[in-house]
Amino acid sequence: MKRTGFWWMLWGILLCSQLSRAQQSARITQPWEYLKGDLGGIWEAVRPATEGSPESVPLWQKVTLPHCFNATDAVSPEENYYEGPGWYRTLLDINNPYAQGRTLLHFEGAGQKTTVYVYTTKVASHTGGYDEWTADITEAVNRFLQSPEAKRFKGKIPVSVRCDNTRDLEMIPSDMSDFNVYGGLYRYVNLVYAPALSFETLQLQAQTDPAGNSGTLTVSAAFRNPGHLSGGTLELRVLDPQNKVVKEIRQEISIQQGLQQLAGISLKKPVLWSPDQPQLYTIHATLTTAAGTAQWTGHTGFRHFEFVTHGPFLLNGKRLLLQGTHRHEDHAGVAAAMTEDMIRQEMLLIKKMGANFIRLGHYQQSRTVLELCDSLGILVWEEIPWCRGGLGGEVYKQQARRMLTNMISQHRNHPAVILWGLGNENDWPGDFPEFDKQQIRAFMSELNVLAHQLDSTRKTTIRRCDFCKDIVDVYSPSIWAGWYRGRYTEYKQESLKEIEKVPHFFHAEWGADSHQGRFAEDPEKFIRQVATGKGTDERTGDFALTGGNARASKDGDWSESYAVNLVDWHLKEQETMPQLTGTAYWVFKDFSTPLRPENPVPYVNQKGIVARDLTPKEIYYVFQSYWLKTPMVHIYGHNWPIRWGKEGEAKEIRVYSNCQEAELFVNGKSAGVKKRNSQDFPAAGLRWNVPLQAGNNQVKVVARNGKQTITDEITWQYQTDTWSKPVRLMVEEDKTFSNSNTRKICVKAVDEKGVLCLDAANEITFSQAGDGVLLIDQGTASGSRKVQLANGQACIYLQTGGHKGTAVVAASGKELQTGLTTITF
Repeated sequence: MKRTGFWWMLWGILLCSQLSRAQQSARITQPWEYLKGDLGGIWEAVRPATEGSPESVPLWQKVTLPHCFNATDAVSPEENYYEGPGWYRTLLDINNPYAQGRTLLHFEGAGQKTTVYVYTTKVASHTGGYDEWTADITEAVNRFLQSPEAKRFKGKIPVSVRCDNTRDLEMIPSDMSDFNVYGGLYRYVNLVYAPALSFETLQLQAQTDPAGNSGTLTVSAAFRNPGHLSGGTLELRVLDPQNKVVKEIRQEISIQQGLQQLAGISLKKPVLWSPDQPQLYTIHATLTTAAGTAQWTGHTGFRHFEFVTHGPFLLNGKRLLLQGTHRHEDHAGVAAAMTEDMIRQEMLLIKKMGANFIRLGHYQQSRTVLELCDSLGILVWEEIPWCRGGLGGEVYKQQARRMLTNMISQHRNHPAVILWGLGNENDWPGDFPEFDKQQIRAFMSELNVLAHQLDSTRKTTIRRCDFCKDIVDVYSPSIWAGWYRGRYTEYKQESLKEIEKVPHFFHAEWGADSHQGRFAEDPEKFIRQVATGKGTDERTGDFALTGGNARASKDGDWSESYAVNLVDWHLKEQETMPQLTGTAYWVFKDFSTPLRPENPVPYVNQKGIVARDLTPKEIYYVFQSYWLKTPMVHIYGHNWPIRWGKEGEAKEIRVYSNCQEAELFVNGKSAGVKKRNSQDFPAAGLRWNVPLQAGNNQVKVVARNGKQTITDEITWQYQTDTWSKPVRLMVEEDKTFSNSNTRKICVKAVDEKGVLCLDAANEITFSQAGDGVLLIDQGTASGSRKVQLANGQACIYLQTGGHKGTAVVAASGKELQTGLTTITF
């Protein structure tokens, strides 16, 4: 299929999926108003506004959904992120086309406790920030329209929503988790009209044998039927991936309470779904009754998978090495409030990296993510947010049961899903005075049974809780070779040990933090401090930047250079273990966390393959060189503008490529041709030692794959001047940056002679006076008021808004002379 056709198909799937949940559905993105903090009561959200009245509440601001309380404060270096209530309100035009139909508000996710009001009537509440839920507002709307107050609102319906992410020990996830527990309407809200009898959920179970000789599709449904209608006519149509109708059923059905099976359909040689060929079947369901016609459209796929005991993962009867990463729903400038376009951009980057697997950590994620995994071909581990802290009481347990039930019910149709996660790091105590392993085991066993009752076709899994590893189907131990403990060269031997300990093994979470833009000529000079032979698991306190054993996470330089080495080694070793099911690198994108205020970018976990704004780090291209099937080539160090060393000293130049061979040119002269060999570390043998000249150096590579050639080139500056201790900061505008509404401001740390200190890692603080606004609190190396220098440098952006003005931007740091510059625009 041509590329253009693929994108149209992808868009069609997403569009169709938005229409599949009900007869008529529309997102309500605006107009909404938001108030940070609480109200004295619901009346304050709807009472008449009187100019100058002390009873008015003037603090509402206009927002567009999705919206998160913590869009910027989660990464602010000066404050704890907000945890508390917040209110949203809007006026809805209600025009339900169905006689006796239902008017619904469908929430795709809201954090963390949510209450919905129509005028002053409470209509629904929900606890849990990640699963979908629906508020039926039909009766409340009808009552309001008949009330004297309706005239004041001119036929529109006042809807108010209170969200609350206040800390609560009897709610999951724990605030000890290494991610922010966000608040707000951070996923889409939909206004839905449905006939009096409609589909509440429709579940598809598609199964096939390993060879795909035959398939069965079981269709079950639960109905929304407040009027207790008895039955109707059901039509089912099954379309293959080429949109050809392969099965059609029409039958009379009687409506029962709860989930009921509607049909069992047999197919000969169904087209199989796989990461390389994510072929999807479409199912249309129509229910016609005296109340009207209800419709549902969705997708599924046929595939067979198996975790071989102490062996590999099989998909459709063939070995598939699961090559994956992880995802948090978090993004620069918006936190959890990612739009569909943002999510699509992220998932396409993951697919273009060559990944075929993703773990959605540590909670049920947006329906858009799952739909994209289906259509792009990315296998999924999805889990509930029982994460750290221990085990609470019955309220706590009931939320976990409910969220597991909702996750499986809402996402079981997706062929991409193969694993249901029951918990993460449940061996981590702290929320309760008592930490009882037997009680945790008992509840884990209960969840395991519940998951299999709800869905017998998938496997259950957890990560890092050794005393529960025998309960679930697939277990992932803690192996952080080269970061939290040990050296990365111990990775294979530790993995082989762990593979033998459990029947079905998977390695979730490995990697290294890296400060984007920080590089090193010798990133492993600290390595001799790190002990070997003592395990590579993460233990309590290893994530801290002080105390404990010598380790890369504490004693290393947090450079992209070290991360490249670690990733390169892991990927080459993964190719040599035929019994390995697969791994997932932690994490795809940098994300905010309240537990890491001292990181180079404060409050950001910086293990991402890309930055929090989706800008790729160097390791992105290392993954591509091992995983991507289409030809690629990348000279390591595009974000490393200045290298350093002695005059005439040979410097290593690496190329990451999946091509058979590559030829390097430095300043127009060939440095020779190298053959690729994945086991020749580093860079699979594509490395050259070449002297660089002082000043600018032009570097180009030509990679060849048979008759096909691709190229990459960069310019490096080579600094031979040595430096001493940095003493002052120089601030200046980058005149090469061109944007009518934004200016780029750069800072450099120099010594007493004015020489750039390329190993300086001081923390600096930006400030600004005058016109314009600094773009801060983005959780990125170039979007934080406080940030560590990368190779003695940092930058920030000044937003001018397209207006004329003058601003003074300063950078200061401990024991450094403050630098400043005046910007006129």
